Amino acid sequence: MKKTAFNQIHKDLGAKMVEFAGYEMPVQYSGVKQEHMAVRENIGLFDVSHMGQFRVKGADAEKFLQGITSNDISKIKINQAQYSCFPNPKGGIKDDLIIYKVQEDEFLLVVNAGCLDKDWAWVNEKKEGEVEIINESDDTSLLAIQGPKTVEAMQSLTDVKLDEIKFYHFVVDTFAGVENVLISATGYTGSGGFEIYFPNDAADKMWNAVMQAGKDFGIEPCGLASRDTLRLEKGFCLYGNDINENTTPLEAGLGWITKLDTDFIGSDVLKKQKEEGIKRKLIAFKMVDRGIPRQHYKLVDAEGTEIGEVTSGTQSPVLKEGIGLGYVSMGHHKIGTEIYVQVRKNNLKAEVVKLPFV
Repeated sequence: MKKTAFNQIHKDLGAKMVEFAGYEMPVQYSGVKQEHMAVRENIGLFDVSHMGQFRVKGADAEKFLQGITSNDISKIKINQAQYSCFPNPKGGIKDDLIIYKVQEDEFLLVVNAGCLDKDWAWVNEKKEGEVEIINESDDTSLLAIQGPKTVEAMQSLTDVKLDEIKFYHFVVDTFAGVENVLISATGYTGSGGFEIYFPNDAADKMWNAVMQAGKDFGIEPCGLASRDTLRLEKGFCLYGNDINENTTPLEAGLGWITKLDTDFIGSDVLKKQKEEGIKRKLIAFKMVDRGIPRQHYKLVDAEGTEIGEVTSGTQSPVLKEGIGLGYVSMGHHKIGTEIYVQVRKNNLKAEVVKLPFV
């Protein structure tokens, strides 16, 4: 298993470690609920260094990326980020990613750890024109500092005015005495905060500085389990659960990152799907009956006829009730629709709701 530069720190803090996307990663420290609520109310720190980073540069970098990603990359300016996906030729999703525009002809792509190898092969296979692609994944550490007290707590570590960095914008500056840190107002929790990118050799210094700066603000180290419950309360898709090679961005409610007036791989298929209408849709639901929905549980109607499948589910620490995402056939997707989750032999009542849950 691969290890991030923070591996020993996690173990010294008593984190429960698990294998995830080929890495040994902390799944929890103090407990999922405590970590979850720290992020919702105060501040939490996640090691997400398993994510992949590709630097794409050259005179044709933007043109190249426009052809392999679904969003309109020409719309972002320097120091701005964009959520997008790599569609495959069938309109499915190879991966979802964030693209940072560093210079006019230089971009940083942040991809999912579990898709790193296939994404690297894909971008190199499709590369054309004056484009250079560098895989910086093994040399880069990434911390997500998340929660409503992040700006206040972290301001002591940098001269950058953190409250002036808009959502999905970033700056490259000194942070905790480390130069050239990419400080990005992004995250996967929906509670505000930053994601910071820096070299592996600064890992210990950065972790200790962030934990010290957050000490009086209730900072907690957080693992993958609370990261999952936090993103699910906001209805953010998880690759491999809610989106994959066989789901299209239109079915997944990601039409907003799918600009069909740009010409990208699979755009012809997606244009046709939009014209003809989708046959299934990713919906959010809350449990009415008591129970926790889990991935792959069947979704059925009142008669017990199968209408879809749960893709993500959990007990919401904030709402204290079962919540989930899943695909259902059209006609069962409208808000307020009564559906049922098949838990073993019982059909438990649930209701389609609007996102976010929290």
